[in-house]
Amino acid sequence: MSLRPETRLPPPAEPGLLSRALEVAGRLANDAAEVITATAGRDRLTDTVKAHPFDWVTDTDRTLERHTRRVLAAEFPQVPVLGEEYGADDGVHAAPLRWVVDPVDGTANYVAGFPWCAYSLALVDAHGPVVGVIADPSRAQIYAAARGRGVRANGVPVRITPRPVVGGLVCAELSLERAPGFTARATEAHTGVRVLGSAALAITQVALGHAVAAVLDRYQEWDVAGALCLAAEAGAVVVDARGNPDPLPTEDLVVAVPGALDAVLSWWHAA
Repeated sequence: MSLRPETRLPPPAEPGLLSRALEVAGRLANDAAEVITATAGRDRLTDTVKAHPFDWVTDTDRTLERHTRRVLAAEFPQVPVLGEEYGADDGVHAAPLRWVVDPVDGTANYVAGFPWCAYSLALVDAHGPVVGVIADPSRAQIYAAARGRGVRANGVPVRITPRPVVGGLVCAELSLERAPGFTARATEAHTGVRVLGSAALAITQVALGHAVAAVLDRYQEWDVAGALCLAAEAGAVVVDARGNPDPLPTEDLVVAVPGALDAVLSWWHAA
């Protein structure tokens, strides 16, 4: 029996809103890319202790989120913000729209100067991401998508094509309990697994056609919302760990190009 789900298209968003949101989010992504490029490997850690000693926060995390919030408050005063560093505005989850921002996804990489971190911003409604913008400073790329308008990488349209998993790469951000079993099964199927420390960029690789799938657990909405917009608009399939279509899964998720989902889900369930 095939595990391939039937996906339902979300309702269209108001065109004027999409255009304004893309323009503002693009400006913010460019701002963030400049700051991250200038400070990667040289930023100062704050004294904040988060989940564990490797879960770092820097001055840049806080500065970029404050800048994002200031701009969004001026441009979209009725839309609340959910962010990694400063939490949720009042009523954010009951609002018809919300902005979701991760100022530096992959902070440990950023601190080390390892070129694999991103700025992520998404506009989300009750049906999932409406707009998603990812800044990939190390590759000098801004990826942007809006519901029904597709994906662009530095202005160039992107669309993925169906392909099998054999010979491909899967980007994984998994817990220690699940990673070994999943990796073993993928390797047996002649598929490579890469764990590089940014949920946003892991999903983005599927949207760009570089990876056949991304699998994640233990993430937050701000880690994935922007990239999931890219993936959906590029033609990828987004499901929860049970294989049910979901534009913004809240626990575990699998993103795959058409033709790869069944195999990746089988490895996930076996792990």
